[in-house]
Amino acid sequence: MRFTSEQRLDDGLLEREFTLDEIPGILWTPASAPASPPAPLILLGHPPLGLRKMYPRLVARARHSAAAGFATATIELPGSGDRPRWPAVEQARADLRRAMKAGEPVSHEIVDALILPLVDKAVPEWQAALDALLSLPEIGGPVGYSGGVISIGIRLATVEPRISAAVLFAGSFVPRALFEEARQVTVPLHVLLQWDDEGNNRQAALDLFDAFGSKEKSLHAHLGGHTGVPQSAGDAATQFFIRHLK
Repeated sequence: MRFTSEQRLDDGLLEREFTLDEIPGILWTPASAPASPPAPLILLGHPPLGLRKMYPRLVARARHSAAAGFATATIELPGSGDRPRWPAVEQARADLRRAMKAGEPVSHEIVDALILPLVDKAVPEWQAALDALLSLPEIGGPVGYSGGVISIGIRLATVEPRISAAVLFAGSFVPRALFEEARQVTVPLHVLLQWDDEGNNRQAALDLFDAFGSKEKSLHAHLGGHTGVPQSAGDAATQFFIRHLK
């Protein structure tokens, strides 16, 4: 891990950009660090739109988490932002858009081609980032995962023992194979669902929640579209992490 920039935001939050094997990322630590004990870490997932485009939403989540004493970090997803293009996934994304525009059902083949390669590549990168982040003296466990592509969250919660709890956002297509992996998830889960999300299959989201193997899991559904998540939902997610990471 190599830090490439550092700035103190107006509320004291320390923001550091880094690269890890040419993968860009951002780490935010609370104003109290490093004087306080090592901060628990939340990995901030995001859709594959690029860190620059997602930055306003990510830094808002980082500020909210820092107020509760958490460090947060994120990395650029494969094929996004300044990372090399990924023609196969871009073709699958085009096929998805074409099917949705035509009002056709999105086939399992399209979903698999779009999501499975992303999960297979992104999850080891998140684990490598976690190795590097936990080596920093100001960062400690336990670790949570929040948001982003829900299939990445499923795989991470299944294979990464350092993930102690997860907040998942229902709202992306999930391959059939990931439903089976969801049955192996045992960490506490807090799942957010926008009831009127035009890009989400509500019944599939409910079926996925039912599939999770966690003994502690809660589903929080709110009226409104994909971007209409109320502030209270973020507050509840923070309280969930306080319970399980502190």
